Amino acid sequence: MNLPRPFATGGDETFDDYDEFVADHLPDSGPFLAGNDVLSGREHAAFHRLVRECFEECGVYDVTFGYNLARLNLDRRHPDAGFRYAREADDPSVLRAEFTPTTEFCPQSDTLTLGAFRAWNGTLERHEYDLVRVRTAPMHQQAVAINERLRHQEEQFQATGDLSTSDGSIGGLSGDTPF
Repeated sequence: MNLPRPFATGGDETFDDYDEFVADHLPDSGPFLAGNDVLSGREHAAFHRLVRECFEECGVYDVTFGYNLARLNLDRRHPDAGFRYAREADDPSVLRAEFTPTTEFCPQSDTLTLGAFRAWNGTLERHEYDLVRVRTAPMHQQAVAINERLRHQEEQFQATGDLSTSDGSIGGLSGDTPF
């Protein structure tokens, strides 16, 4: 029995490679990305390689699957889950990222999207964007509440440059977690 290897991609039939863009293995772009320049092909793959590095550095892991959350985009077992990205039409210095969880009741969606927001905006020097906006796809049962919290975090970050939450936690995690 071949078990998935958390960090390898080459030769593993369970995962696509970080250099590939396989549209059939990614979620469809949702309403948060509508009307914006959705990344595809080499642009998507290049940004997603950077996502892996940022998430590794900041500890954004899906505990259900035991891997860096960026790997979900490559997991062929979940072709309708992961992140899609788009440059904002009115401001190309802003990237939009929409997360589609594996199920509509994924209990980690809040923590994962807040962690992703903090990782991308905490490593602005690593990419070309001045802000990365993150939302959960509307198929999630708590998307409205999660997205409201993400909007609040985005407003706070833009106003203060602070990535911690108003309740002292960081990205839905305890204050001891860096991201």
